[in-house]
Amino acid sequence: MRRGSGSGPAQWLQVLLHFLLPLFHGALPDQIRYSIPEELAKNSMVGNLAKDLGLSVQNLPTRKLRISTEKDYFIVNPESGDLLVGDRIDREQVCGKQPQCVLEFDIVAEKPLNIFHVAVLLQDMNDNAPLFKQSEVDLNIGESTRPGKAFPLDPALDLDAGSNSLQKYYLTDNEYFEVTEKETPDGRKYPELVLKRFLDREEHNFHQLILTAVDGGDPPLSGTTQIRIQVTDANDNPPVFSQDVFRVTLREDVPPGFSVLQVTATDQDEGVNAEITYSFHNMDEQVEHFFNLDKRTGEITTRDNLDFETAKSYTLNVEAKDPGDLASHCSIQVEILDENDCAPEVIVTSVFTPLPEDSPLGTVIALIKTRDRDSGENGDVSCHVLGNEEFVLKSSSKNYYKLVTDRTLDREEIPEYNVTIVATDRGKPPLSANVIITLQISDVNDNAPVFHQASYLVHVAENNPPGASIAQVSASDPDLGPNGLISYSIIASDLEPKALSSFVSVNQDSGVVFAQRAFDHEQLRSFQLTLQARDQGSPPLSANVSMRVLVSDRNDNAPRVLYPTLEPDGSALFDMVPRAAEPGYLVTKVVAVDADSGHNAWLSYHVLQASDPGLFSLGLRTGEVRTARALADRDSARQRLLVAVRDGGQPPLSATATLHLIFADSLQEVLPDLSDDPLPSDPQNELQFYLVVALALISVLFLLAVILAIALRLRHSSRSAAWGCFQPGLSSNLTTGVVPNYSEGTLPYSYNVCIASQSAKTEFNFLNVTPEVAPQDLLCGGDDSWVPGTLGDTEVPFVSDSISKQAPPNTDWRFSQAQRPGTSGSQNGDETGTWPNNQFDTEMLQAMILASASEAADGSSTLGGGAGTMGLSARYGPQFTLQHVPDYRQNVYIPGSNATLTNAAGKRDGKAPAGGNGNKKKSGKKEKK
Repeated sequence: MRRGSGSGPAQWLQVLLHFLLPLFHGALPDQIRYSIPEELAKNSMVGNLAKDLGLSVQNLPTRKLRISTEKDYFIVNPESGDLLVGDRIDREQVCGKQPQCVLEFDIVAEKPLNIFHVAVLLQDMNDNAPLFKQSEVDLNIGESTRPGKAFPLDPALDLDAGSNSLQKYYLTDNEYFEVTEKETPDGRKYPELVLKRFLDREEHNFHQLILTAVDGGDPPLSGTTQIRIQVTDANDNPPVFSQDVFRVTLREDVPPGFSVLQVTATDQDEGVNAEITYSFHNMDEQVEHFFNLDKRTGEITTRDNLDFETAKSYTLNVEAKDPGDLASHCSIQVEILDENDCAPEVIVTSVFTPLPEDSPLGTVIALIKTRDRDSGENGDVSCHVLGNEEFVLKSSSKNYYKLVTDRTLDREEIPEYNVTIVATDRGKPPLSANVIITLQISDVNDNAPVFHQASYLVHVAENNPPGASIAQVSASDPDLGPNGLISYSIIASDLEPKALSSFVSVNQDSGVVFAQRAFDHEQLRSFQLTLQARDQGSPPLSANVSMRVLVSDRNDNAPRVLYPTLEPDGSALFDMVPRAAEPGYLVTKVVAVDADSGHNAWLSYHVLQASDPGLFSLGLRTGEVRTARALADRDSARQRLLVAVRDGGQPPLSATATLHLIFADSLQEVLPDLSDDPLPSDPQNELQFYLVVALALISVLFLLAVILAIALRLRHSSRSAAWGCFQPGLSSNLTTGVVPNYSEGTLPYSYNVCIASQSAKTEFNFLNVTPEVAPQDLLCGGDDSWVPGTLGDTEVPFVSDSISKQAPPNTDWRFSQAQRPGTSGSQNGDETGTWPNNQFDTEMLQAMILASASEAADGSSTLGGGAGTMGLSARYGPQFTLQHVPDYRQNVYIPGSNATLTNAAGKRDGKAPAGGNGNKKKSGKKEKK
């Protein structure tokens, strides 16, 4: 604590104050007090504020000490915490005549937020000498004035206070006058000139004196004024006021020119000596600025607006003087009444912005200070927040408030707040003021991305160009900056993980999904993706969405004809039609498939070319070829149809098939014509053929003899129930499978087909076969272990007991008319269903057996595919299977039947399909047209 210099009582007073200040400090623990002399140089140290506040120097950068005051009298050194003088301080300008001058201000510290109250006592320095308002004073004193008469003089003005203020007046030595000090009711001192003895105008009519005013400084300062006294003739009666002191109360809101008071004085003299003039005496210039005195009437009026906050009272000294310079004085005490004319002030000292949106409740946003220059209730101020329920004010200390959060904040809902703080006093009527604080809300990553759709369904046509965009996913994130920056990725799929990258990819910025390859509907109908949208926040947030991609079909596959087709040896199939076939008789069926799906696989059948257009009809959707009329004598026995198979695509694709149809009642009628070979026969080949036939015939006879012997011995034994579809007639095991390329085509099913040919004229005679010796792998519906496709490994599909002996079959093997072998509607054989005994049929059967055996022994045999035999062994021999032909449910056709097989029930039940047909044969490459 600093002390000002002084001497005498002033020095003891400062010493006493040095000891009293710590006592006050103990009484006011929330206030720190310092004492400094006025007029200190800038940056002079007042005290170590950090030490007195109990703060360490290391924490000063964090605490950020600063001063909250209207004028920058002081500053704080941010490094050392010293309180320094900010600018020159003149005590007289700050406090005027007040005996004690104290500057109070607040120190604000952050983290945590604290407010400290500081008071600095300004010690007066003797920097102002006493000064008289007038350098010369003229007095007229009558010679009849009695000794002891006092004449008030204007005091000297000393702006210093305390011991440095005016202390004493001195008058030059003389025998007539002396100076004394008087004190006004408000405590102000003024000098009086006192007459010690009677004046003698005749002896001295003029006196000149020097009045000196001395202050109590060290060294003391002084000021002088010259008093000139003119001795006049006698004027015995001075003016007299009715009272010495007048008291008046004024409201501070009275307008200029308002009449305060009218003073009057009386003089017992007459004439000129009774004329009185009024004037302010011993008045401060500031008082004369607010009041005006009429020197004739003595009326006092206001000159300017009064302000209670500037001065609460005024003292007016009025002098009444007659022409003989006899005067009297009175004092007027004017008390100013406070009015609520000052609105409160709201000062924002600190604002912490931007504020994170996840700030907890009670977070301090701003520090606010209020002030009202009025007094009493007029200066009692209260604050509240207007309109914003998210914030509330909490009183801190004195007139300080903290603006804190009262609810959770959401930047995505309200990114900026304009908080209005309203301060209202308790005056009548109350006055208020407001201030608006703009608060920015900073973003945190509290929102995960949200896809615009719950799921995505994408249709992509097959054969799309690689790299083309097929879809786009989009997600939004209301956060800002990296918190709202979204990247896309594929995190899961029902495709193989290694194959995923070769199928699709996604742009991480735009969310566009690209096809990496051309899709094929026949290989991939659909697949599922799981995409993720992920922001760049810390920690990042994400959301997933599913996308199903459907690959739609295009007509990129032409129909494929399954029947009829050329055999591996290049020979073509032919179909035999009975000559007595009625209109509507099912001749054959064109079987075709299309790997496409839907409308693109909807097949239609059309006749492009026909030998006789009116003889046959073709089913538009079924592909069934039926007779349109009965065969006439003039009609050719050989017919040729060129059939086109078209799909339903746009544009449609097509394939063609050629049908060779022969009208004959039996195979024997056809064989001579078909065996005509335009090429000369080779004797060596014919000899080999006959040798093979003879060898095969001997082998078969031996085998039949053995089977017949075993059958006779086991005649009475039980018969096996697993004969399936092995019934009298032409029997064959057919196995079809679905080509892998058509696994997703129109007909993804396969069947095992048992075929029993029924002809109008029996073409083959079957002997009685003993079940025990029949190979189980040749029976449909027999053993479950039967495997399709094994028929090609057997020697013959049937056996004969005897070539010459043709015994009728057992009665258990009788057929109904609908079940008999032969062409549909034929009557060959007796009505009892016995086997026919046609010798030609028996010889034909033997020839075919020998041909099969010969073909097995020699692949070059003409019977097995030559032009002369039309490939009969390939169709009816052991090697004839359909294992290389795909089977389709709606397109399965049994050659020789007028029905289309739709399921395998007949096979499972061991029943042969009903209906007749013309037997299918193969024609050679050079078949006659």
